[in-house]
Amino acid sequence: MINRRTFTANALAAGTVAAASGFAVPAQVQAANEEGFDPTPQFVRIKKQFEPGEILILPQSYYLYFVTEKRKAVRYGVGVGKAGLEFTGEAVIQRKREWPSWRPTAEMIDRSPGSYSRFVDNRYVQPGGPENPLGARALYLYQNGIDTYFRIHGTNQPKTIGSSASNGCIRMLNDHVVDLYERVPVGTRVTVL
Repeated sequence: MINRRTFTANALAAGTVAAASGFAVPAQVQAANEEGFDPTPQFVRIKKQFEPGEILILPQSYYLYFVTEKRKAVRYGVGVGKAGLEFTGEAVIQRKREWPSWRPTAEMIDRSPGSYSRFVDNRYVQPGGPENPLGARALYLYQNGIDTYFRIHGTNQPKTIGSSASNGCIRMLNDHVVDLYERVPVGTRVTVL
């Protein structure tokens, strides 16, 4: 079992091997780079106890790590859930979708009826596309075969990467979630600390 004592952001971030290339970083996100946060995918060293094919997410540092081989991972910058709404624990990616449709949960509508007024008292589902909050791809997190309603997904709000702004899901820039989507199969284990 992974715990906070055995897995720290410093251990993961230490030893950058090489920067990934070919990923677009919107101008809104580049300002965060000057403050030390860099959402650009990078190959980094990782502790050896983490197995290839696992995803590890450190919400406090706003990074997701996909372990590619022993002691190596690709690190992506992410946005995470607001205080009290964040997901922690282990899950499995049980579904994947390109340009997914979306409907807020009942809890989201209850918390912010003004923001989600078009979903009140109906069954409307927003079709996939550039205006959809789930962005270009979605990886659906399940526990014991049950949908958690948490996702790793793209976003149409790139300014939220590197912050705690979502209703609990893990957000990525669309180019980055497309890359991750291609790398991970259904059945991938995800740990959020």
